[in-house]
Amino acid sequence: MGKIIAIANQKGGVGKTTTAINLAATLAVLEKKVLLVDSDPQANATSGVGIKEADINITTYECLVESADPRTAILATDTPNLYLLPSSIDLVGAEIELVNATNREFRMKNTLDQIKDDYDYIFIDCLPSLGLITLNALAAADSVLVPVQCEFFSLEGFGKLKDTINLVQQSLNPELQVEGVILSMYDQRLRMANMVIEEIRHIISDRIFETIVHRNSKIGEAPSLGQPVIIYDASSKGAINFLNLANEFISINEEVSIR
Repeated sequence: MGKIIAIANQKGGVGKTTTAINLAATLAVLEKKVLLVDSDPQANATSGVGIKEADINITTYECLVESADPRTAILATDTPNLYLLPSSIDLVGAEIELVNATNREFRMKNTLDQIKDDYDYIFIDCLPSLGLITLNALAAADSVLVPVQCEFFSLEGFGKLKDTINLVQQSLNPELQVEGVILSMYDQRLRMANMVIEEIRHIISDRIFETIVHRNSKIGEAPSLGQPVIIYDASSKGAINFLNLANEFISINEEVSIR
C-alpha cells in the first residue's frame, strides 16, 4: 500500500511546490512509482513537470467536486515513474462548492483511497493557506512534510502549522504524523540562515532531515522548461541536494516499514 504525504506550510514562498516536484521526480528516477497531486489552483506543480493545459481533460477539481474517477485524470510525465493528478484554475471554486457537501473534508481521501495501492508514494502539493482544500489534503495524508525557508519569518509560520496539525489530528485524522521538516533555500553566506537552522533544530531536533536544500539557480530555471531539476541538470548542486534528500527519505521509510 502506498504512502500519502502532504507537503504543507501555511506560509507562502517556502518552497512547497519546488519540494513537491523535485522530491517526487527524484524518487521516480530512483525507481519508485510516484504520483504528484496538484491541489493548488495556480497549477504550478502541473506546469513544473511539463504538463500543458491542452493535455488536461480532468483535474483535481472534478475529482473533489464531482467525484470523478482519478484514474481518468492521471497523466504520465516525461520523467519515468512519475505521474500527475493535475490542477487548474477551476479549483478556486471548490472551496465554495464543497461548503454544504457531505463529508466535505474527506473528498481528497475518498479520491486517493481508490488509487493508493497503485503507487509507492503519493505527494500532495498544498495551498499556502488553511482552507477546505488543504484540510482535505491533511485528512487524506498519512504524514505531512514541512518545507521551511531558512529565514526568521518561517519560524512563525512553522509554529502556526504545528497548531494546525494538532487540530487535524484531533478532529479529522488521528493517524496523521509529521514526516519531517526540510530546510530549504539555504544560503550559507547569510548569518540569519544559520541562526534559523540552529533555532529549528533546537525546537524539533528529531524530525529534521539532515539534507539541506541550498539556493541554486538550476532549481529556479528548471520549472520554466517543465522539468524537475534532476532531469534538467543532474550534475547541479540542486539536483544533488534532492538526490540526497530522496535517499534519506527512502532510508527513513524503509526503516519504519521494517519495524
